Amino acid sequence: MRLLEEPDLPPTINILPMIDVIFAILVFFIVSSLYLTRSEGLPVNLPRASTTEVQKTKQITVSLDSEGKLSIDSKATQISQLKTEIEKLIQSGDTTTVVINADKTVEHGLVVDAIDRIRQIPKIQLAIAAKKPD
Repeated sequence: MRLLEEPDLPPTINILPMIDVIFAILVFFIVSSLYLTRSEGLPVNLPRASTTEVQKTKQITVSLDSEGKLSIDSKATQISQLKTEIEKLIQSGDTTTVVINADKTVEHGLVVDAIDRIRQIPKIQLAIAAKKPD
């Protein structure tokens, strides 16, 4: 009895599983990159303004919450140390934007005092955070 030999089939590469793996990796990187965004500052209830603009320079966030507590980039500080702490964060020669992130219920005098101290620092751009109206 003679054995029947099967003809050799040419090798094939099935790319469907590879596409599934690449798609899964792509989805993983997209979803994980959403969690890499950094939001600095304290949760405050911002006032609304129709002329708001997104700032594109290096930012330092100064937050005043509804109780009047002051923080710089989420680090608590006192109003008397505000100028010194911001000067430590500024890189020499660069123009830096300091964003005032004040709750709309905070006392007006505290905000003005913070702005006055920040404006004494050279090469500082000052911005006040606000939300666009719905």
